[in-house]
Amino acid sequence: MQALADPPGVGTAETVRRWVRHSETDTAARAGVASEKSAESQRLRRENTEVKRDNAILKRDNAILTAASAFFAAEIDRPHR
Repeated sequence: MQALADPPGVGTAETVRRWVRHSETDTAARAGVASEKSAESQRLRRENTEVKRDNAILKRDNAILTAASAFFAAEIDRPHR
Protein backbone atom coordinates (compact mmCIF):
# COMPACT_ATOMS: atom_id res chain seq x y z
CA MET A 1 0.00 0.00 0.00
CA GLN A 2 2.80 2.39 0.87
CA ALA A 3 4.35 1.94 -2.59
CA LEU A 4 1.06 3.01 -4.17
CA ALA A 5 0.77 6.01 -1.86
CA ASP A 6 4.25 7.35 -2.64
CA PRO A 7 3.43 9.18 -5.92
CA PRO A 8 2.58 12.87 -5.36
CA GLY A 9 -1.10 13.61 -4.85
CA VAL A 10 -2.10 10.10 -3.77
CA GLY A 11 -1.85 10.65 -0.03
CA THR A 12 -1.07 8.06 2.59
CA ALA A 13 -1.17 4.28 2.62
CA GLU A 14 -4.37 4.52 4.67
CA THR A 15 -5.99 6.55 1.88
CA VAL A 16 -5.13 3.83 -0.64
CA ARG A 17 -6.36 1.15 1.77
CA ARG A 18 -9.73 2.94 2.08
CA TRP A 19 -9.99 3.20 -1.71
CA VAL A 20 -9.35 -0.54 -2.05
CA ARG A 21 -11.90 -1.42 0.66
CA HIS A 22 -14.46 0.90 -0.94
CA SER A 23 -13.88 -0.68 -4.34
CA GLU A 24 -14.11 -4.21 -2.93
CA THR A 25 -17.36 -3.39 -1.16
CA ASP A 26 -18.85 -1.89 -4.33
CA THR A 27 -17.93 -4.98 -6.35
CA ALA A 28 -19.24 -7.33 -3.61
CA ALA A 29 -15.73 -8.76 -3.09
CA ARG A 30 -15.93 -7.59 0.53
CA ALA A 31 -18.82 -7.72 2.99
CA GLY A 32 -20.37 -4.34 3.64
CA VAL A 33 -22.83 -1.83 2.29
CA ALA A 34 -22.16 -0.77 -1.28
CA SER A 35 -21.86 2.95 -1.98
CA GLU A 36 -25.06 2.99 -4.03
CA LYS A 37 -27.04 1.43 -1.19
CA SER A 38 -25.44 3.79 1.30
CA ALA A 39 -26.29 6.80 -0.87
CA GLU A 40 -29.86 5.52 -1.31
CA SER A 41 -30.14 5.06 2.45
CA GLN A 42 -28.95 8.62 3.06
CA ARG A 43 -31.38 9.95 0.46
CA LEU A 44 -34.26 8.07 2.08
CA ARG A 45 -33.30 9.36 5.52
CA ARG A 46 -33.31 12.95 4.22
CA GLU A 47 -36.66 12.36 2.52
CA ASN A 48 -38.08 10.82 5.70
CA THR A 49 -36.94 13.84 7.73
CA GLU A 50 -38.59 16.17 5.21
CA VAL A 51 -41.84 14.18 5.27
CA LYS A 52 -41.88 14.25 9.09
CA ARG A 53 -41.36 18.02 9.05
CA ASP A 54 -44.14 18.49 6.50
CA ASN A 55 -46.43 16.25 8.55
CA ALA A 56 -45.78 18.35 11.68
CA ILE A 57 -46.62 21.52 9.74
CA LEU A 58 -49.84 19.99 8.44
CA LYS A 59 -50.86 18.89 11.95
CA ARG A 60 -50.24 22.41 13.25
CA ASP A 61 -52.20 23.97 10.40
CA ASN A 62 -55.04 21.51 10.94
CA ALA A 63 -55.26 22.52 14.60
CA ILE A 64 -55.43 26.19 13.62
CA LEU A 65 -58.14 25.56 11.03
CA THR A 66 -60.14 23.42 13.46
CA ALA A 67 -60.07 26.23 16.03
CA ALA A 68 -61.03 28.81 13.39
CA SER A 69 -63.91 26.63 12.19
CA ALA A 70 -65.20 26.26 15.74
CA PHE A 71 -64.97 30.02 16.26
CA PHE A 72 -66.90 30.86 13.09
CA ALA A 73 -69.47 28.13 13.72
CA ALA A 74 -70.12 29.65 17.16
CA GLU A 75 -70.48 33.10 15.57
CA ILE A 76 -73.04 31.79 13.08
CA ASP A 77 -75.06 30.06 15.82
CA ARG A 78 -75.05 33.13 18.08
CA PRO A 79 -78.23 35.22 17.87
CA HIS A 80 -77.70 38.61 16.25
CA ARG A 81 -79.35 41.81 17.51
